[in-house]
Amino acid sequence: MGRHTRARIDLAALRHNYALAGRLAGDAQAMAVVKADGYGHGLERVASALEGMAKRYAVATLEEAERLREAGIQQPVVLLQGFHDDADVATCHALGLEPVIHSDHQIDALADSGSTVTVWLKVNTGMNRLGFAPGDVDDRVRRLRGLDGVTLRGMVTHYACADDRNDGMTAHQNALFTDLAARYPELAFSAANSAGHFRPEAPRFHWTRPGIMLYGATPMIEESAAELGLRAVMTLESRLTAVRTLAPGEAVGYGASWRAERPTPMGIVAIGYGDGYPRHAPTGTPVWVAGARVCTLGRVSMDMLAVDLSGAPQARPGDRVELWGAQVSVDEVAQRAGTIGYELLTGVTARVPRVYEDPVVSG
Repeated sequence: MGRHTRARIDLAALRHNYALAGRLAGDAQAMAVVKADGYGHGLERVASALEGMAKRYAVATLEEAERLREAGIQQPVVLLQGFHDDADVATCHALGLEPVIHSDHQIDALADSGSTVTVWLKVNTGMNRLGFAPGDVDDRVRRLRGLDGVTLRGMVTHYACADDRNDGMTAHQNALFTDLAARYPELAFSAANSAGHFRPEAPRFHWTRPGIMLYGATPMIEESAAELGLRAVMTLESRLTAVRTLAPGEAVGYGASWRAERPTPMGIVAIGYGDGYPRHAPTGTPVWVAGARVCTLGRVSMDMLAVDLSGAPQARPGDRVELWGAQVSVDEVAQRAGTIGYELLTGVTARVPRVYEDPVVSG
């Protein structure tokens, strides 16, 4: 078992979160977003766990889509960034992938390929990363419909501020996209990201695209995952490897950035930024040890970090430590570290084994 540092993945919690997305989608269907190695949870295992529920998957890259097909996933797979090279069109045809078209050079590549491909059109309603302006959509629809072998499935857009209930930009984006949906009733439309599911006023169109909510982190800036009904899927855990008492004036860690003001029981945990725990997490970041909530001390090292055991005097070497999970949310750790849960989940490194738990299958 080595040093017992691992990420436990609760596939039942994953399915719970997807089911919630499905309920919030209403009459629309939820397209499971499994990009970035299933947000750090393991692409193939996440997709397989949802196979009986999700009717469509979405990934960012062709390589991710290829992995899904190699894992036996047969559902349609949407490439959210489309294809990057002209030769990729043939791969999309061979694997039955649905690239999102966001630029004219992709349309040119489709025209030259002669391949049979189903595509989506990206509409830029305000995110200003990829996509065609609403005023250019009619022309691009005509171009795509004029290409032999190309089927236009629908249109997608992406919210910029849906995580903020007080921001008016989502309403502006929805107005633009709703106008297009009315003009093209024969096409499928998709707008809602995870945050969009929690905006009752936002139209669901035909497909929603739940991402971070599937993995139990909050997509909203002022509401916790628990408040939204989400369950943590990943538990990042390790063990105490040493326990000692620091005398007043003693420092711990690089830079001696923290010094004890009183006798302080301290534990060393076998995890660090080499595993994906954020180096910039400051002293005071919460940790769960031996059934009690404690906090970190000093700087995080590559392979270990220190915790204050004043609140867990019963702790001993070998005790389990939860860095994030059900007791300490990944979002709280992220907030303390000045980042977001997305980055922490996708940043857990390859040297941390993923251990999958699935009571539905094993029980």
